[in-house]
Amino acid sequence: MLADDLGYSDLGCYGSEIRTPNLDGLAASGVRFAQMYNSARCCPSRASLLTGLYAHQAGIGHMMENLGSPSYQGYLNRSSVTIAEALRAHGYSTMLSGKWHVGGGYDILDADSWRPGDATHPIPTQRGFDRFYGIVSGAASYFYPRTLMRDDELIPLETSDDYYLTDAITDNAVRMVEQVAGGDAPFFLHVTYTAPHWPLHAPEEDIARYEGTYRAGWDTVRTGRHEELKALGLVDPRWDISPRDESVRPWDVSPEPGWEDLRMATYAAQIECMDRGIGRILNCLRRLDLADDTIVMFASDNGGCAELMAEEAHPGERFRYRTDPLDGRTMRVGNVPGLRCGPADTFMSYGQGWANASNSPFRRFKRWVHEGGISTPFIVNWPARFGGPRIVHQPAHFIDVLATCLDAAGAPYPAEFDGHPITPLEGESLLPLLDGEDWSRERPLFFEHEGNRAVRLGQWKLVSAFGDDWELYDLAEDRTELDDLSSRSVPRVKAMAGTYDEWAERCGVRAWGG
Repeated sequence: MLADDLGYSDLGCYGSEIRTPNLDGLAASGVRFAQMYNSARCCPSRASLLTGLYAHQAGIGHMMENLGSPSYQGYLNRSSVTIAEALRAHGYSTMLSGKWHVGGGYDILDADSWRPGDATHPIPTQRGFDRFYGIVSGAASYFYPRTLMRDDELIPLETSDDYYLTDAITDNAVRMVEQVAGGDAPFFLHVTYTAPHWPLHAPEEDIARYEGTYRAGWDTVRTGRHEELKALGLVDPRWDISPRDESVRPWDVSPEPGWEDLRMATYAAQIECMDRGIGRILNCLRRLDLADDTIVMFASDNGGCAELMAEEAHPGERFRYRTDPLDGRTMRVGNVPGLRCGPADTFMSYGQGWANASNSPFRRFKRWVHEGGISTPFIVNWPARFGGPRIVHQPAHFIDVLATCLDAAGAPYPAEFDGHPITPLEGESLLPLLDGEDWSRERPLFFEHEGNRAVRLGQWKLVSAFGDDWELYDLAEDRTELDDLSSRSVPRVKAMAGTYDEWAERCGVRAWGG
């Protein structure tokens, strides 16, 4: 199960005040990872998770546009194999409910241009999934989502008054499990919620339960979560919280505290709605007597999102996600102070201040490869195999998910699939670690997105934002990346930079901006 734009500290079991009882329960009887990494943004993270490769190797080094090279073609290539393809070849039923976003770009406002299923727009049923319900694009209205598909057919905009995308993803996931539960084949279900990605859309009654919760402001929420993370044993007490991001004003000078409280209340409501849906899926597994022997994983595709709305940066620009409600209202796009977020006729994000709190105690946001952009909650639960609660601190990455799933299923990773040679697997199975064995990674982990780059080797991390010099951190002592050791450890910087350059050449990473 995958959340969208959820920050490291946005779950109760990772230090949050947001109510997530179902995920907290999953963690209480399972394993939490303190240092699980994604690939900094939606598409690259999904590509890595699905294929066990770095995103560039799977053809999605950036997003869905084709940037003119195989590593940046913008859709999954045929030298990669998905979890669904490998498991279906091993006898599994395979299903996806939610967001796809690894199959080429879509102009949301021009439905006549959509070509789902053509050579450059592969859909889930062409990449190993027997069943699919969800959107193939990257974001959508929660009340009137565009690019919605069932299996291999586009379906019309929903018109029911009570439609909400998070609930629909849950409904279809439950239905899929019920349909295969009586058969002989085991199943793989990939549930990819769009929550809590913008827009800030949630049922009014869920928003109301959080209004007033955030009046103390993002600085207080951020430090409170840091204290709770330390108490839970997920972060080392020696790691100081990073300073408030330079893009964020102090809360006490915020001109619209009531409206800012509402934005975060709506974001929290989106997460609680998702957690409620996850509870329904888990209850379905229990009701069908499948829970004990089903391995369940939960993560987020990147850190909390500080993105503005397009019309804030470029007033008057055609807004590509506009979906006016079918009742005649016009969608109002942008973070407009005083405008109540939540309804279908608004399109807002929660802003840098709350994103900074979501990623507590780390630096930066989605898109960056400092810890705030790439650190995710990761919960694994498999009652028949291991118990909990337990926290593991070894670094892991989305590239390890496919290897872990195939190991759990006893399925091989193919050297060739459907007539295509397959790139050797980059990830490693986490089952030994989950089983309580002494496991550690020997190979480095690599990151690159939009020229933001990093390599982690053991406790050491070399990282730079686009256009900046390399920074070096000892993450055992300083995971919040506050004490740059690069000038005091020049040989290590040189060696690790060389390791990164070799990886970048091997994976076809472009010189960003070049």
